[in-house]
Amino acid sequence: MTIKTIFLDRDGVINHEVNYLHKIEDFKFIDGVFESCRYFQKLGFKIIIISNQSGIGRGYYSLEEYYNLTEWLKNEFIKNKIEIYDIFFCPHHPEKNCFCRKPKPGMFLNAKNKHEIDMKNSWMIGDKESDISAARSSGVTNTILLKSGHKIDENNTSAKYILESIKDAIGVIQNM
Repeated sequence: MTIKTIFLDRDGVINHEVNYLHKIEDFKFIDGVFESCRYFQKLGFKIIIISNQSGIGRGYYSLEEYYNLTEWLKNEFIKNKIEIYDIFFCPHHPEKNCFCRKPKPGMFLNAKNKHEIDMKNSWMIGDKESDISAARSSGVTNTILLKSGHKIDENNTSAKYILESIKDAIGVIQNM
């Protein structure tokens, strides 16, 4: 049986953008992320985080530091009655030209194969055009580009919707 998923980028969508974030004390959740994710779960979506983490490949922080932060993150969601179904990340330096680094679709395709995801009825919520491109390349056409992370070019995006923050996604996804 296939599942429908809300794919979330991490930095700029779940938490405020901090370059190469790897310390819990620097992690600040974006307003409305927990309420939004509880709502998505209520609609029957599984939540999967898809995140480029080039700070590992660049040597700014270790895999262990990434895993420590990720474990803390998952526990914060659990405290807020949200299950993070899975997390996929790319640790590679951009120059490695790997298949998993967004805008390439590798992480999405790995998630699809691992969990039998219905890509047509799933969503991607990201804050960069590379998030949208990766999702679309993997068959996820329901895409939301948020203004809460990076500066975006609203005139040159393939996103289906452009919103201020994740909390605004509730209004879009409920109307579909």
